[in-house]
Amino acid sequence: MAEVVENFYGVYLLFCENPKFRGRTYIGFTVNPNRRIKQHNKGVKSGGAWRTSNKGPWVMVLVVHGFPNEISALRFEWAWQNPQKSRRLNNLSKKNSKEKKYDYCLRILSEMLLVGPWNKLPLTVRWLSAKYMKEFSPNRHPPIHMPITYGHVVSKKVNNHNSEKRDCDSKLSDLETCGICRQLVDEDDKLTCLDNACSLVAHVICLAKRFLSKGDSSTLSNIIPVDGECPECGEQLLWGDLIRKRNGCYADLVPADESDLDEGSD
Repeated sequence: MAEVVENFYGVYLLFCENPKFRGRTYIGFTVNPNRRIKQHNKGVKSGGAWRTSNKGPWVMVLVVHGFPNEISALRFEWAWQNPQKSRRLNNLSKKNSKEKKYDYCLRILSEMLLVGPWNKLPLTVRWLSAKYMKEFSPNRHPPIHMPITYGHVVSKKVNNHNSEKRDCDSKLSDLETCGICRQLVDEDDKLTCLDNACSLVAHVICLAKRFLSKGDSSTLSNIIPVDGECPECGEQLLWGDLIRKRNGCYADLVPADESDLDEGSD
């Protein structure tokens, strides 16, 4: 019988059984693993990912769940997908030529579960496929408070109106990284260029430091920059305009109409 888990946030590993693509893997996030694997095997038109579409059948080998919220799970997903970019996995050696991609994914996972902040979370490692199950190395075994379980799981939503909005792979905005420090950017700590065609994404503090460092000597003593050049497109930007765009403290200001300027106040 499948175990029912409330407020489910999981990061899963897929294994491809198609003889043509056998051995390929895929890492993703979901709030409903049973529905998600069906989407992957039906293709992108049914909600699956481009990377898995028309390459199935795929097997969901395992899922790590128990994250306190969606953002926490997405951070874990990103690091698992990009171990060489995560500063928390600096000690992880790269995949060698003889190592299978599946084994490499499991090696990354075992390392992630032993480093902060993930080693402090009440996570569960759940094997969904006995066929592809492997034991963790004795010296890389998950912490004692992280149980390793087996069998299917059913997610149950509890008083969470936002859980339905995320049932597919991380969208671009969720996976965006800062163009300056190359770390993941939270939505509430993100700045973008005024030109919508520009691909700039940056932390507020990173872009502020960049603007200040490119200014003259008198500007360097300031805390908040006045203006600067976009690192991506080179456009000259006013800091106040960037803050207005991200709906910060200037969000309520609107341009005055010409009629407002012509009319005086009583």
